[in-house]
Amino acid sequence: MIKFRAWDNECKVFREYDELKGLTLDALDASDFKLEQFTGLKDVNGNEIYEGDIVKVTSQYWGQLGNRYEVRFERGAFCVKYGLLSEISKSILVIGNVHTNHELLEE
Repeated sequence: MIKFRAWDNECKVFREYDELKGLTLDALDASDFKLEQFTGLKDVNGNEIYEGDIVKVTSQYWGQLGNRYEVRFERGAFCVKYGLLSEISKSILVIGNVHTNHELLEE
């Protein structure tokens, strides 16, 4: 299922699809919004993973226990720093997003 959320740069909140229906594509493409796509994957707790989310490795996958990464869409796939998100989605937990929790990537 293809679905999106949008970060509203002006109000500093996420807007869900139902809230976006009334907006034109031009409005969504404006700098006021950052569209982020659902990856189709869920974390260890069943939470949906979107691009822009910050995830934490919860098991010894890749030997990276505790490391934190931003989910990105690159070269046609959802990725984290060391590879494909689909390879580690069963070993990660969504702990925030780059808009409201960017400091989690700096710790």
